[in-house]
Amino acid sequence: MSAIVLIASADSVLVDDLLRLAAAADVETRLAADPAGARAAWRDAALVVVGADLAADLARWSPERRPGVILTTVETDGDDVYRFAVDIGAQQVVALPEAETWLVDQMAAASEPVGGRAAVVGVLGGRGGAGASVLAAALAGVAARCRLRTLLLDGDPLGGGIDLVLGAEGTPGARWSDYADRQGRLSTAALHDSLPARDGLAVLSWHRGAAEPVSAETMRSVLDAAVRGYDLVVADLPRQVTDASAEVLASADTTLLVVPAEVRATVAADRVAGLARAYSRDLRVVVRGPAPGGLKPAVIAESLRLPLAGVVSTDRRLASAIERGDRPGRGGALDGFCRRFLTDLAHDRPLRGEAR
Repeated sequence: MSAIVLIASADSVLVDDLLRLAAAADVETRLAADPAGARAAWRDAALVVVGADLAADLARWSPERRPGVILTTVETDGDDVYRFAVDIGAQQVVALPEAETWLVDQMAAASEPVGGRAAVVGVLGGRGGAGASVLAAALAGVAARCRLRTLLLDGDPLGGGIDLVLGAEGTPGARWSDYADRQGRLSTAALHDSLPARDGLAVLSWHRGAAEPVSAETMRSVLDAAVRGYDLVVADLPRQVTDASAEVLASADTTLLVVPAEVRATVAADRVAGLARAYSRDLRVVVRGPAPGGLKPAVIAESLRLPLAGVVSTDRRLASAIERGDRPGRGGALDGFCRRFLTDLAHDRPLRGEAR
């Protein structure tokens, strides 16, 4: 089926309403004002929306049975509406304007590719300066180089902007403020086309200046579009759980807690883990060395009561590379960890874009 919504109606008022809803869903439409026009596009349309005014004429044609047929009306009372719905093979009868939001969602869903859900990985620091943003950026960058469609999502409004870690702060595209009032379904194409990207990696971060935290509804809308349109979503998260970051934690397949190999950092990380554990289905610790006092990664993981995802060593060249705008995760221990983690993730949960 092509990603086209067929609107079959000769009622100009209804057609105008349906075109408005299609525009909100960001889908392409084809209009048919008679049964002959509807018949030409009936089989190949992603979704068929039939007006009650055309239902009787279509019923005489006995159209081929197919999924994705909706009968729209302004009045659902009366046996004729449901009889015609059965005759044309409609799975739903909806009344406008009550069902407008539902119909927009159906149109948007029908126009998008059918496939599995993206993997979601959350990353947060056990303390300030733990290196969570760098790990998130490196993980997303390695995934993009492995030809996974990847979105790096900045969930920390006070983090300074993860686009700076990528050297993409000057790249044009949407930031969080452009989605501030967003609720409901967002098309994957609209999200992807609006975001800045560098070397095949899409990023959603913040404008410079004051950053207003996003609402849970906005995060839910963006995240829903992301998991439908990408292979992997990597989210850099704040240590203090917000309504928005709780949405990501609850959706994440795995959340990585980055902890420097220090006693004080481990104590702080235990508090962060206590907050994140309430939302996370799979919370793991990544220990960042070196350990000034010889604290072992296994001891840190045991004290936090978390499985050890791996160990990364501090690269002294990394800070200057980021200042130059070079993306982290190109070679070295960090790159190696990211590749091993993605391999393990794909083993536990096949990634949608692996075959490319």
